Order: sequence, then C-alpha cells, then structure tokens
Amino acid sequence: MAKLRVGLIGLGEVAQLMHLPLLADDPRFEIAAVTDVSPSLVAHVAERYGVKNRHATAEALIADPTIDAVFILTPDFLHAPLLEKSIRAGKHVFIEKPAALTAAELKPLLELERTNPRTVFVGYMRRFAPAFTALKQRLPPREEIRHVRIRDLIRESQFFVDQSRNIFRPTDVPAEAIADGRTQTQALLKSVMGEARPDQLRAYQVLTGLSSHSFSAMRELFGAPHAVAAARQHRGENVLVMFDYGTFTALYEAVIHDVARFDAGIEVLTLNQHFKINYDTPYVRNLPTRLEITTSDLHSTGTEIIGPFYEDAFRVELGAFHHAVTTGEKPKTLLTDSLADLELFAEVGRHFLSQN
Repeated sequence: MAKLRVGLIGLGEVAQLMHLPLLADDPRFEIAAVTDVSPSLVAHVAERYGVKNRHATAEALIADPTIDAVFILTPDFLHAPLLEKSIRAGKHVFIEKPAALTAAELKPLLELERTNPRTVFVGYMRRFAPAFTALKQRLPPREEIRHVRIRDLIRESQFFVDQSRNIFRPTDVPAEAIADGRTQTQALLKSVMGEARPDQLRAYQVLTGLSSHSFSAMRELFGAPHAVAAARQHRGENVLVMFDYGTFTALYEAVIHDVARFDAGIEVLTLNQHFKINYDTPYVRNLPTRLEITTSDLHSTGTEIIGPFYEDAFRVELGAFHHAVTTGEKPKTLLTDSLADLELFAEVGRHFLSQN
C-alpha cells in the first residue's frame, strides 16, 4: 500500500476537526508539511501531529519536493489560485468544496485538469456517506420518481464544536489578511451577483458553502435539472429552490437558525415507496447515517432500515482520494463536476436578483 505524504494549507476548524485526526489515524497517509497565515496555529498543529516541515507560505509548501499531495483547506476565496499553483507544481490535490466561488475562476482550470496526470479531487464528503451510496444503489428508475425533497435546516458549527471538541483558535492572524479576505470574497460574489443587496450576496454565499453538498448530491442521483423553476431567499440565510426535472420536481430548502438541531437529508417519493436519508452534524465524529425505505401496497406498509452506518463520510472520502491517486482512476468529484454546481448557483442567484 502506497503511503502518500501530504501537505495541508489552512489549519482552521475543518482541518482540526476532520482532516488532521483522520489523516493521522490512517496508515495510507503521512502529514508531511503544514502552513497557515497564523504562526501560532502552525506551531500548535506541527507539535501535536509531529510534523517537521512548517512552511511560512502556501507557495513554499506547494514547492516542497517531499510531498505528494496538497490539501487545500483555506477560506473559499483562496481555493482557485492555490489550486492552479498546485496543479502546475505537479501535485495531487484534495480541495475542500467549493473548488471556487465562481464559474469564471474555475473554467480556465478545466484544461489544466484534463491534461494533468495528477489527481484533482473536490471534497464533497456527503456523497461518500455509506447511506448515500445505499440510496444510489436502490434508487428507482427516474420515470418512477414523483417528488424529491432535499433539505439543510441547521445550526452552524460552533454550537456543536464547543461542546464536543477542543479547537485551537489563534489570535495572531494578521488584521490585514482578514480584511483582504473579506474584500476579495465580496468582489468574487459581486462578479456573479452584481451590485446586489447584502442579503442577496449572503444567499449566494450560502449556496456555495452549505448548499453545495446538496446540489452535488442531487446531480449525482438524478442528473442535471432541466431548469431552476423558482428560487427565493430571505435574510440571506433562508433559501428555497424548485428544480424542474421534467417528470418531477426537486424541492431544496436551506435555513440557518439558532435552534439546536442539524436536519439535513434527501427524500425520494414514488407512487408506493418513500426513500429517506438523514445527515447529522459533521462536527461530531461518527454519528450514524441510515437509509429508510417505506413501501406500501393495498393492504400493508413496512419500513426497511439499511444501516445504521457509523463510518465517517470524511474517512470514506479519504479512501476514495487515495484510491484515485494510487490507481490513476478519475474520481467522481472532478472540477467539471464542481463547475456544474457553480453554474446552478449562478442560475439560482439570478432568481434571487429578480425577487423584490
């Protein structure tokens, strides 16, 4: 089994909660290098995980000849430029979703990906959850589907993290780096949405973050929709989208609120069957997922439960990345796959702009 030496760019919450402990526990990987804009965070992570190579910049890590693969775990506005540099340096790349904030950033990189012998893998971890795989294997023919409902009704991460994990939160991130990040992010959002209201910009940003899990899962299960039939947003964090699939409608709901729950999932309805998977918060490791299939006839109703599955979707995703790198097989989460999401986000965003 080939061991991959990986370098991590960005050591924030998701890196500390998911990627670092999973990589450290997995004999297929070695954490060989780290970098972050916070020197204290680099020192903390390097000491905790025994990492010798501590780089001052992302560019230095990408140029490090001792690493095989780069993990891009930075704020979203940095994804596309770091991805381009990593590909050109001949590294395998794991990049957290979204691969970019806009389709315009991503399109120039598609030719690089096509001609690149290395693996580029976008981290849509929900699509690797065992319950999702079970649903895909048992999904009825598309012509039998009557309705699809997809939802993300959540409280954000800090509520769960503060009660379950210790996160190192640095105080030495340069103020100019924070300000520059906000400026660049707003510029990218406005490149898609124009001079939109703050709530409309926030709603597009929610699509690129939270909703990207659900849009990509929807496309894997059902293909691309014919059109966005309707979309509405309120306060930037309440999103409703109706996708037209010709013979059925897929309804997507996203609400970010302060109720202590994480209600995310996919439901598929046929004439006599109901398929349902739920996702709990990813910020508490190894919470179970399951697939429920309820079937009715004229005389009875029964529910089959597949699962529960306790294997972490992030861990399955890492296995898929390792497999792609070591075999040369193309992963299902390519940049072309991410581009389809970004084009859908832009279409939904146009509906937001038409809303009074």
